[in-house]
Amino acid sequence: MGLSKLPMFKLPALKVLAVLALVVSMSACSMFRSKQATIDNMPLEALYNNAHASLQNADYSAASKAYQRLIARFPSGEYNEQAQLDLAYSQYKDNQPDDALSTVNRFIKTYPTHKHVDYAYYLRGLINFDRTSGVIERYISRQGSQARRDQGYNLQAFDDFSELSRRFPDSAYTADARQRMIYLRNVLAQYEINVAEFYLRNKAYIAAADRSQYVVEHYQEAPQAGDALAILTRSYLALDQKTLADQTRQVLALNYPNHPYLTDAKWPHAPSTLRKMVPFSGHH
Repeated sequence: MGLSKLPMFKLPALKVLAVLALVVSMSACSMFRSKQATIDNMPLEALYNNAHASLQNADYSAASKAYQRLIARFPSGEYNEQAQLDLAYSQYKDNQPDDALSTVNRFIKTYPTHKHVDYAYYLRGLINFDRTSGVIERYISRQGSQARRDQGYNLQAFDDFSELSRRFPDSAYTADARQRMIYLRNVLAQYEINVAEFYLRNKAYIAAADRSQYVVEHYQEAPQAGDALAILTRSYLALDQKTLADQTRQVLALNYPNHPYLTDAKWPHAPSTLRKMVPFSGHH
């Protein structure tokens, strides 16, 4: 008995065409995916728009990568210059202060007459301004805590904002920079007062007087100048310099008639042990 033949099924012509179209479509999609635009092959404007969109969406890590790629692929031109400024800002927002500072300093050195170099000086100040703030302090304003940290970055930020104000007095960023300088001046003055109080409590009267005198000479317009005069008066009394103490007290009474030392000779009082134990109380 011969073998029976398997039945043959013929696909209608339309179905064949549909299958072919699907295969071609899938092949085209595969080719498109393999050639889709990335930061390594995007044209200049598209790459900048990609980086800017990431920045606008607060995806600072992605923005930094895109700006860095743009700078590497297109090493000159207006887009490159703007990308350097945007890169510094995205690094600053991504909590990469060292990288941000390096980027902005390189921009200032390379383009000292750029039309937006005033912004670069301002951004440099912001980077240093925020470097002394802890994570919690970014959400809880605490000038007292700031005044108990190392003041190196605050001093640098003050100098940065001062340079902006001096070089570009009419810049749109100068008004804000000057307000930040006032804040920093007060923080720096409070730091000196904290140290002077520490010396006073530990009977290091010459050191307390030196710190207080420094505040009087360098931060005359700060509110802490009154505290400095009061500590200076107490230090002079402890050192048996009554004439200097009387003169300093008179200056205090003339300029700060409501200062607590004038009615309480034991001011400033040391914080209680319980007060020191309270988190974020500003004492330690």
